[in-house]
Amino acid sequence: MATPVMDKVEAESAASPYITVTFRVRRFNPEISAEAIWEDFQLEIDPKERVLDGLHKIKWELDGTLTFRRSCAHGICGSDAMRINGKNRLACKTLIKDINPEKPITVEPIKGLTVLKDLVVDMEPFFQAYRDVMPFLITKDTNEPTRERFQTAEDRERFDDTTKCILCAACTSSCPVFWNDGQYFGPAAIVNAHRFIFDSRDEAGEQRLEILNDKDGVWRCRTTFNCTDACPRGIEVTKAIAEVKKALITRRF
Repeated sequence: MATPVMDKVEAESAASPYITVTFRVRRFNPEISAEAIWEDFQLEIDPKERVLDGLHKIKWELDGTLTFRRSCAHGICGSDAMRINGKNRLACKTLIKDINPEKPITVEPIKGLTVLKDLVVDMEPFFQAYRDVMPFLITKDTNEPTRERFQTAEDRERFDDTTKCILCAACTSSCPVFWNDGQYFGPAAIVNAHRFIFDSRDEAGEQRLEILNDKDGVWRCRTTFNCTDACPRGIEVTKAIAEVKKALITRRF
């Protein structure tokens, strides 16, 4: 009995992991136009690759003017946060096969912050809110400690979740309140305040609570859970905000 022989073209097609994908990227260059446009790029790419790999392919092979931020490419630096198919994600953690590559993959900058060029936004307002909540350990003793500041495992667990923040702004730029009013501190700033408010070694919890008690502070949150859904690190952002609200009411933390 003869052994079936696969046609050479069919064999090559079956062996190739590549598929054709359309990247629909929102482009903006203030030196050319005040209006943003959508531009399509067709790529041959392995669906197991990441959206960041697709953007690299566009920039390196098709259009070197495409502008976006990225650094570590491993979900740690948080610099490549962007809206992919309408949701805030890290491009380096989003696999093409997981976002329906049969349809155009839309890529645009995160919302609520001024777009500087293409996928790059002005992060200064975001980082200013972060600085305003004093995201560092504060103690009344100004002298250097003579020994380690000990802490129980239970005390450390109290704020463990909010230590995971990588300042990608995915949570803050997914917040409808922040979209409408950039003066709101936003979820990321509150998360980083939470990290120190509930740290048993810190002594500036009251100061941070007063900062967040401002009209642009924690009470602006409408508990939509957008921030929790957007967080690439799985932080329970809405829960942390609720705990800060409770601490403001009870003054217990």
